[in-house]
Amino acid sequence: MWKKIALGLGVLLAVLLVAVAVQPSEFRVERSITIAAPPSVPYGLVEDFRAWNKWSPWEELDPNMKREYSGAPKGAGAQYSWVGQDEVGEGRMTIERAAEERELEIKLEFIKPFPATNDTVFTFAPEASGTKVNWAMSGKNDFLGKAFCLFMDMDKMVGGDFEKGLEKLKTLSEKSAP
Repeated sequence: MWKKIALGLGVLLAVLLVAVAVQPSEFRVERSITIAAPPSVPYGLVEDFRAWNKWSPWEELDPNMKREYSGAPKGAGAQYSWVGQDEVGEGRMTIERAAEERELEIKLEFIKPFPATNDTVFTFAPEASGTKVNWAMSGKNDFLGKAFCLFMDMDKMVGGDFEKGLEKLKTLSEKSAP
């Protein structure tokens, strides 16, 4: 009887390990919105970390989180660190590259609740009706990340937050547009 239970658990563990191993080794979450404003307006709100509290979907999760800004005031070299409750955890963002009014590349480092480093890119493309803003985040899935993917889809987990943030960015940008 115990041998059958042990064998069953062994098979179950083997199936679980294979299921984890075949998960994608990378992820990407991406959302876009068109904003009725010139690229300079939404770009200015994204390149300045001090303005993120007006539109970022995570800022309202913990209004008491501690924020620290360092490096350049905005654009390449600007850095934003935060420490908050469990929902927002602890982390840091650094703007690594800024192509004026076209693109921002941000290194996103999570410290808590689990360590991870992801790349975030915002693009700002002029269109007849304003500016198309694209927000993308990508990263690597280590074994733990792959195991997490068995139970939670990164796109479903973060995509809705991107949509909410882009809607707030749209509202704020359109109110500020010249």
